[in-house]
Amino acid sequence: MIRRAARLVRSFAAGLSLRWKIAALPAAGAALVALTIGMLIHHARGAQVAETARGSAIAELYRVRQLYELTGHVDAGDTGSALDSPELPAALAADARAGNRNTYLDLSGPAPAVWAARPIGDQVLSVRLPLGAQSAEIRELDQSLVVWGAVVVALTAVGGAVLASRLSRSLRTAASTARRISNGDLDARIAGGDRDPGATKDEVAQLAAAVNTMAASLQRRIEAEQRFTADVAHELRTPLTGLQTAAELLPPSRPTELVRDRVAVLRALTEDLLEVVRLDSRTEEPDLAAHPLGKLVAGTMERLGCEFTAPAPGEDTYVRTDVGRLERVVTNLVANARRHGADPVEVRVEGPRVVVRDHGPGFPQALLVDGPQRFRTGTAERGQGTGLGLTIAFGQARAIGAEVELSNDPDDGGAVVVVTLPPAERTAEG
Repeated sequence: MIRRAARLVRSFAAGLSLRWKIAALPAAGAALVALTIGMLIHHARGAQVAETARGSAIAELYRVRQLYELTGHVDAGDTGSALDSPELPAALAADARAGNRNTYLDLSGPAPAVWAARPIGDQVLSVRLPLGAQSAEIRELDQSLVVWGAVVVALTAVGGAVLASRLSRSLRTAASTARRISNGDLDARIAGGDRDPGATKDEVAQLAAAVNTMAASLQRRIEAEQRFTADVAHELRTPLTGLQTAAELLPPSRPTELVRDRVAVLRALTEDLLEVVRLDSRTEEPDLAAHPLGKLVAGTMERLGCEFTAPAPGEDTYVRTDVGRLERVVTNLVANARRHGADPVEVRVEGPRVVVRDHGPGFPQALLVDGPQRFRTGTAERGQGTGLGLTIAFGQARAIGAEVELSNDPDDGGAVVVVTLPPAERTAEG
């Protein structure tokens, strides 16, 4: 049972955000302190009341004994004094018959009182003092302790929530900035994170400084990679132009065809590298306008000779896009499906979405998790290549505000790519 309760508590705590955990910690501490102090005060006041009541009862018993010795009788109306009272607690009566003088305190019953008793010959003389006022005082004290304890816990919880909110806001800002950096915004920085981490003991400030340092280092490395890629592509362009010209001058033969084919592959790779560089630099603005998506894709599929399911007449969706860039996205996706998948390659338009599907082995898990990587195709069954096709498709899609989702068909495992474009109002010509 205890283990189950502990598991439930851990499960509940795991479902709370850091803000609530931080806010609950000082509140729980304040509640524990308030409970401890309250119990100490309660017991101290109870002990004080008990000591005073016992002393008063013994003094009253002494007075009643003197009166009894002088008069020979006991007045029952005098502080509840009596001989061999039937209401006398059994334990106190037995102790008195054994020759002892003692007291008995009862604050828990409906009629709180203190008894004092002593032997008188073969009888037991006792007095009873009511403690209703003292018991009510203790109850009022307990209520005051509960109220003020609740106030202290509430104030502590509010203060903890305020501090936790500030900390949580700083951590959410850091997390949001880290996500922006991972999504390609290398200029993103956390405000206040430019201080020297060694000059402050604020852990959040140290975290912000570490994230900013990491982002700056990552930005330098990526920019160096982009410059290297651009330099390589530009340097290859000139000798490749000369090589292509020389290949055109070779006499017709099988070796000549092989040379020309390899030169064409190298030239296409160089152009892809240059396109990647342009996408990285984001220097070219897309020419966005409203266009009928089905009509655009139909024209592209006609040039590629690919199976295409066009939307029904009058149901074509208008999207905001750049015609050339969208064609590049669809062309690269179809080429990737043909190269790494298996026929038939199907393309269809569903509202503002373009779906490209093949019947091959599907995308490798690493590609589904990490997205396309340059010069990496995933696994051997997806074929050989540079990995730039999907990289360019994703880059061009991002430039026109489209989203690309990769998945595998749950039935036969074929690769499925869905490009979702931002919808637009139908133009007057449409």
